[in-house]
Amino acid sequence: MKIHDLAPAPGSNRRRKRVARGIGGKGGKTAGRGTKGQGARDTIPAGFEGGQLPLAKRLPYLRGFNNPFRVEYQPINLDTLSALDEAEITPAVLHAHGLISKGALVKVLGRGEFSGKATVKAHAFSAAAVTAIEGAGGTVERIPLPWAVRRPAQGSALTNR
Repeated sequence: MKIHDLAPAPGSNRRRKRVARGIGGKGGKTAGRGTKGQGARDTIPAGFEGGQLPLAKRLPYLRGFNNPFRVEYQPINLDTLSALDEAEITPAVLHAHGLISKGALVKVLGRGEFSGKATVKAHAFSAAAVTAIEGAGGTVERIPLPWAVRRPAQGSALTNR
């Protein structure tokens, strides 16, 4: 057994050391703070760097980042589509059933089973969704995005549809 193998008995509690209780024994008089100086006196705030601008103030505030060109889709799963019982499923049909908001971009995801030979029109599809729809005898049609190259930045005149 070595010194680093020693540990207190399970469940035991040791009293905290009470310093500055007279000069008899360890921890008396200066109470482990040395003599004089800032550290010997009252409390110093955590992160105080002796008058230098603290690290927490020197770093820029982390406000995060919002990508103005983010393309946000509303996801729809296969089990939701197969419950519709429609021959052609488009964003207009999904909006009529209350599944998406008006004018939203739709992405079909592959959760659940798809049954029925339906034509599914959406802006994006996961690979699993395409495999499941075509495996059930349906067809997949991608609707082009409403802008040419990339989404216009938020706040521009083209985003207010």
